[in-house]
Formats: sequence, C-alpha cells, structure tokens
Amino acid sequence: MTSRDFAAASWRKSSFSGGNGECVEIAFAGDSAALRDSKNTTGPAVIIPAASLTTLVASLSK
Repeated sequence: MTSRDFAAASWRKSSFSGGNGECVEIAFAGDSAALRDSKNTTGPAVIIPAASLTTLVASLSK
C-alpha cells in the first residue's frame, strides 16, 4: 500500500491530542493503517498493517 492509497482516506486525530498542535492522525485503507503528523498533512506517513497497529496500541497501553 502506498501513500496514494490514503489520499481519499478519512483521517482523524488522536483522542489524546490535547489541542496543543502536537497531534497524530490515523487513517485506514484496506488492511493497512497510516499515521501522520497533523501539522504536515502533505508530508510523509508511516504505513503499517492494521493488525500491527492493534498490537502496538495494546502493548503501549499496558
């Protein structure tokens, strides 16, 4: 999956953003997830399998 696949995706901000401009946005397309800096929406995004994101979030919340 490439960043082009996320061009029309619905991006949403983290619920932990706090409104200080230091936000992460996430979008899903197919079986992939993308993370990007909300201040740089045309910049790079980290694209990973959605299942890996689920594992990452679960491990961080322990």
